[in-house]
Amino acid sequence: MFLPFFEHLRKAGIPVSLREFLTFLEGMKQGLATYDVEAFYYLARVAMVKDERNLDKFDRAFAAAFQGLEEIGFEQVLEAVDIPADWLAKMAEKHLSDAEKAEIEALGGFDKLMETLRERLREQQGRHQGGSKWIGTAGTSPFGAYGYNPEGVRIGQKESRNQRAVKVWDKREFRNLDDSVELGTRNIKVALKRLRRWAREGAAEELDLDGTIRATAEHGYLDVKTRPERHNAVKVVLFLDVGGSMDAHVKVVEELFSAARAEFKHLEYYYFHNCLYEGVWRDNRRRWEAQTPTWEVLRTYGPDYKCIFVGDASMSPYEIAYPGGANEHWNQEAGQTWLARARDHWGANLWINPVPEKYWGYTHSIGMIREIFEDRMVPMTLSGLERGMKMLSR
Repeated sequence: MFLPFFEHLRKAGIPVSLREFLTFLEGMKQGLATYDVEAFYYLARVAMVKDERNLDKFDRAFAAAFQGLEEIGFEQVLEAVDIPADWLAKMAEKHLSDAEKAEIEALGGFDKLMETLRERLREQQGRHQGGSKWIGTAGTSPFGAYGYNPEGVRIGQKESRNQRAVKVWDKREFRNLDDSVELGTRNIKVALKRLRRWAREGAAEELDLDGTIRATAEHGYLDVKTRPERHNAVKVVLFLDVGGSMDAHVKVVEELFSAARAEFKHLEYYYFHNCLYEGVWRDNRRRWEAQTPTWEVLRTYGPDYKCIFVGDASMSPYEIAYPGGANEHWNQEAGQTWLARARDHWGANLWINPVPEKYWGYTHSIGMIREIFEDRMVPMTLSGLERGMKMLSR
């Protein structure tokens, strides 16, 4: 019965294999999502989606495959689905208070509740709102939505309100993701994970399971082995453009910075304004009196570091091409000279631009920066960052 769902996933371009589909079917067979639409959704997603870039495609395929289920009459559902009494009893133990369970028992128990629901569905014609008997909205009937009854069955309501429904018939809506939009911290972390080189560092504090099994088998007694934890050994020096036209991109750059600090154990960062010159800084409040000479940064961090510039590259061309072109101070050497030094020193380099790529051609300075970095500029989108991480990995 789930074969059309599998076909929808393949048509949507999700690389789901037959083995993954069989894993999903096995989960259904074991009863992992028998009466819970949300659990069914997550079971299908965890079994058949292996790349977060495909979440949007999965949600669309899921909606297409099960479109129209909400139109099935609930009498048909109740007649078609055998809801075990022990399952209802377990749900009652989990979700209802002693007082609420006593009220239900006083009405005749769960059997009486489900029987009454069937009768009301047979009798009722059309929509009903308010009241205490018919299935509808904003009333006190045990059946319906947007009302209150301690032993009710929720039907047609977008989400739980009083957390009192015995059986939830909610319409599910799942948020779409898109790899062409600007990023949040979570998605940035996903992209940055592409840039990894694992190494074991520090004290031997992590359990070495394979080593423990091998040593125990050899010695005839439990011989616990440990090893250093595995960390991402990639080293990154990050230059962040601040102020001026970058004020419009503060939020997404903060998210990138937060994700980078979480992902890279070896991360050094400095700020600059518009273009790289003879000095950079770590504290924007002390940018003039506490600058670090750019030459010192070049000497401190060797060629084994990956170099990333983050900026909109939007400025006067004079700020890049000429001595004295900087808009805040007199620079004795042109910005392009310093950018070329950084590019030559850190062979693995990249410029991340928060300006949408389709607008790059309208700003002359963006073209100049792209030329200096030999076209190693990417937009700040999920696909752009993934492309950039591949460039840095070469």
